[in-house]
Amino acid sequence: MLAANDAHQCLQMDSNETKFPLRHKAARLVHCGILGVLPHRCDMTRAFNFSAGPATLPESVLRQAQAEMLDWHGSGASIVEMSHRGAEFMSVAAEAEADLRRLLDIPDDYAVLFLSGGATTQQALIPLNFASPGQRADYVVSGHWGKTAVKQAGVYVDVNIAASSEAEGYRTLPPRADWQLSPDAAYVHITANETIHGVEFRDVPDTGNVPLIADFSSSIASEPLDVRRYGVIYAGAQKNLGPVGIAVMIIRRDLLERSGQPRADIFDYRSHVARDSMLNTPPTWNWYLAGLVFKWMLAEGGVAEFAKRNAAKAALVYAAIDGSGGFYRNEVAHAARSRMNIPFFLPDAELDARFVAQAKATGLLALKGHKVVGGIRASLYNAMPLAGAEALVAFMADFQQRHG
Repeated sequence: MLAANDAHQCLQMDSNETKFPLRHKAARLVHCGILGVLPHRCDMTRAFNFSAGPATLPESVLRQAQAEMLDWHGSGASIVEMSHRGAEFMSVAAEAEADLRRLLDIPDDYAVLFLSGGATTQQALIPLNFASPGQRADYVVSGHWGKTAVKQAGVYVDVNIAASSEAEGYRTLPPRADWQLSPDAAYVHITANETIHGVEFRDVPDTGNVPLIADFSSSIASEPLDVRRYGVIYAGAQKNLGPVGIAVMIIRRDLLERSGQPRADIFDYRSHVARDSMLNTPPTWNWYLAGLVFKWMLAEGGVAEFAKRNAAKAALVYAAIDGSGGFYRNEVAHAARSRMNIPFFLPDAELDARFVAQAKATGLLALKGHKVVGGIRASLYNAMPLAGAEALVAFMADFQQRHG
């Protein structure tokens, strides 16, 4: 097995030869002995994609979708060509809901919706459905997407910023003891994981009798989740659940009895529940793919198994950052660090750019940080294998040796 300082030489081998395209170089970290594990990755044809969303999907799911694209289960037609009200797709939809309920242990007194769009749309619909006009709603802001939720809701409710970590640059979570909650609030809203700033709630905050609503877009299904602690859980699918273009809503049924505010029928969650998420034509392809991802997660061992895998991947990357002597730095308080999205910085912006470009050339994609904060960001969702984190850490060691 080669020493880590031979990584650069190994990565440069055959870079101009067609038999080793650049996108295969991450696999060559294994082939050359930099990583003495997972030899089956040596013949990979896909790069490791660290995109924050749309994000990497399980290869087996993509291959199944590819195989079924022209002729779904002998029907003679593609799933994207079938009526959403036909028996074939109705069975796909029912299985997807049943599998998601099993995966997340969702009780019967919670409704599940599959809706067009993403989480930002739901941020606007939540106050319309669960608060009276002008009613107070409490928001805890721990990053960019929490602030976005406030912007969407402010048109419809009296937003109370119960707590915020903006003054700290969103590098930590607002301590629960400092939250200024309103006893008459319609709900309390949090963002469970902030994809840009890389902070994550690991404990469920107690909000008393006021329903807790949480945006789980980037951490849903990444570990066991006590759904009963929440009034509403919502998530865009494009990180852990499937492709972009569909969102999942998990709503405690008693909250659907609220009158909310005047709104069109298409914006009323009650109407969508009554029609099994088919009030209008749903994004059937996205729903189908999400269903395949649910089945994959269940077959892999469910959320308990993914909790172990995600902890292992995050631990590898954080150890590489913390052990770099300051060459790489993550500025988030340790107790608030996200397992899903790890932002970090190099000594200067020029090195950031070199890191991203060279990583891409070796088959490590989408590592550029969000424009709001810059730097680097590695997203380690469920479908990212441990080998991806290992390849990233090996590249980080090599890059530091060459540029540190």
